[in-house]
Amino acid sequence: MPNSTNKNLSEAKTILSQGKMSGADILIQSLINNGVTTIFAYPGGFSIPLHQAMTRFRDKVRVVLPRNEQGGGFAAQGFARATGRVGVCMATSGPGATNFVTTIADAKMDSIPLIAITGQVSTDYIGSDAFQETPMVEVCRSITKHHYLVTNVNDLTRIVREAVYIATTGRPGPVLIDIPRNIQVAQCIPNFDVSMNLPGYSGEIESPAGTLLDRIIEVIRKAKRPVIYAGGGIVSSGAATELLKLAEKTQIPVTTTMMGLSIFPRGHELALGMIGMHGTAYANHAVYESDLLLALGVRFDDRVTGKPSEFAKQAVIVHVEIDPSEINKVKEAHFPIIGDVKIVLQEILDRLKSYTPAPELKDWHRKIDDWKKEMPLSYNKNSPNIVPQYAIEELWKATQDRETIIATGVGQHQMWSTQYYRFVKPRTWISSAGLGTMGFGLPAAMGAKLACPEKLVIDIDGDGSFQMNIQEMATCYCEKIPVKVMLLNNQHLGMVVQWEDRFHQSNRAQTYLGPIDNPETFGKGTGISPAVRYPDYVTIAKGYGWEALHISDKPQLPEAIKQMINSPNPFLLDIVIPYQEHVLPMIPAGTTVQDMIYQ
Repeated sequence: MPNSTNKNLSEAKTILSQGKMSGADILIQSLINNGVTTIFAYPGGFSIPLHQAMTRFRDKVRVVLPRNEQGGGFAAQGFARATGRVGVCMATSGPGATNFVTTIADAKMDSIPLIAITGQVSTDYIGSDAFQETPMVEVCRSITKHHYLVTNVNDLTRIVREAVYIATTGRPGPVLIDIPRNIQVAQCIPNFDVSMNLPGYSGEIESPAGTLLDRIIEVIRKAKRPVIYAGGGIVSSGAATELLKLAEKTQIPVTTTMMGLSIFPRGHELALGMIGMHGTAYANHAVYESDLLLALGVRFDDRVTGKPSEFAKQAVIVHVEIDPSEINKVKEAHFPIIGDVKIVLQEILDRLKSYTPAPELKDWHRKIDDWKKEMPLSYNKNSPNIVPQYAIEELWKATQDRETIIATGVGQHQMWSTQYYRFVKPRTWISSAGLGTMGFGLPAAMGAKLACPEKLVIDIDGDGSFQMNIQEMATCYCEKIPVKVMLLNNQHLGMVVQWEDRFHQSNRAQTYLGPIDNPETFGKGTGISPAVRYPDYVTIAKGYGWEALHISDKPQLPEAIKQMINSPNPFLLDIVIPYQEHVLPMIPAGTTVQDMIYQ
């Protein structure tokens, strides 16, 4: 937990010497004392005192005005995902607050440290259905890690300190602070050194018993077909270095979840890429045939396991997870370890100092190499069109030597990004995994760019997802946040179209985003004009003050990408791609690797 700095305490004491502080001022000062530097905040009637307070701290905290509260929430997530620090967003009561519900749920699913602050009607009016009243604690009870309704101004310093601590320790997650207007204007002399009061919660995790770790070392020594299955817990704990050391020491191949995509260098000889529904075929086959699965910071999501009873059914499972509720929830672990994965890996590495990989592992590596040759990721490189896989590969080639963060929306473009952008460093991949929220990409990229201004930040997006928070283009222009958007534009809700093609005889059911030429023949995928340019994203982008370029010819792509990344301004590159393209391979939901679709 960030401690109050001497400087901040000194400033707070100077303010106190001038008299009492309002609840709004106490809240902002408390956030600053706990390390908050950026707040994404949209004002309204029941948060005006909070916004007025922020004007008094302009030199200590940057306040960014999004164009929708959800955009502010996702921007705060982008900030948190890029840095590991808590992201903070703020909205007024009622509809402003409920616009946070999706981003709070998203943060809960992906274990992101987020503090959502909402204005509320005065305490005397709570429960009376007052104007713009919504019971946010009740609405968000099941999608927050913790939540507060502030009823006493004297509690604010403690609540903020606890909120930051809870959000960032253990398994990270979102915390809601709902603060009525009368508490915002109430005054008191605050105690900024107040102790936390968290009975039943401890962010400190004890190390696992040494005897258990010794047994795991023995299992590793005996394994002939081991696989490391690593996820977002590696990112949260900062354990990417330990993961790499473990893999190289034991020569165990590594596959990652989507949340863990950037934790292991994609070009490493032990890298298997992503596992799951749209993971690599060889990663899925390796896990299916493994005799030892080291599951590190993962939760056995259904998009990974498919049919849980068949997932790694021959393997001894070692599950390292900080959240006890995830242990044995989906797959029973033979060796469950509740702990911080970084600390656990350090202790395992200490016990492996004299370890030498068994000769039998060479047979396992050969088998995996054969799978890689037989079932590589592939697409039609001779297509005259700009296929999305090619576009993402070209983007990777153009940015591989730069410090680059990739954000995405949700859909086919997201899955192609997992397959064809070759990540090498943690916190360079920002995407909505567990909730799968369309509209995530642009505001998340905005938050990441504010957090890491020295890095190139690119949102790879689809036209359906992009339009859901397109208004944040205004925020980027007005706040001078030069993010880039590579828009893979197929005028369809591509992932749903893929499922229509595979499982519903290509019957189009509200998945085409363009004008319908012939409604009578539309039902079977005809009567559409995929070549029509609608909407005109270049005109839209320029209306928001962005630079923009539209391309449809394949030879234009490399130079267009170069123009986008070299621009000092926000830039939209609108790329026409064929809507018939599918994300492959694919394991249908609830099935196994034996049911994988390759073409």
